[in-house]
Amino acid sequence: MTPEERLAADVRAHLSATGEISEVRMFGGTGFMLNGNMVAAVSRRGLLLRVGKDRQGHALARPGARPMEMQGRRMEGYVYVDPRELDDRALKAWLDEASSYVRTLPPKTAKAKSPGKGKRA
Repeated sequence: MTPEERLAADVRAHLSATGEISEVRMFGGTGFMLNGNMVAAVSRRGLLLRVGKDRQGHALARPGARPMEMQGRRMEGYVYVDPRELDDRALKAWLDEASSYVRTLPPKTAKAKSPGKGKRA
């Protein structure tokens, strides 16, 4: 089992009691959705957490946290955490914080896939 698979298993185990959890492939890893909203994702880059814009500054002050960036642009409300900084207690605290924020968001429903643009049946 790879370190990412081990971390994903730990995240899965913790989130299993938090609500309607689903998993999707995203960001080169596994994303964990709570009521249709991303709460966390695990990849080679670390543990991605959705903490919200208001809590981001506080989250970035914690050990091992860094901002999420995509194509050189900082993504507000999200942080990566270095897995080496995650013992069981720290992982639980991070996931509790992210879950707490995501529970404030309205639930999302899955969108039906439509045929690609310009394709004919």
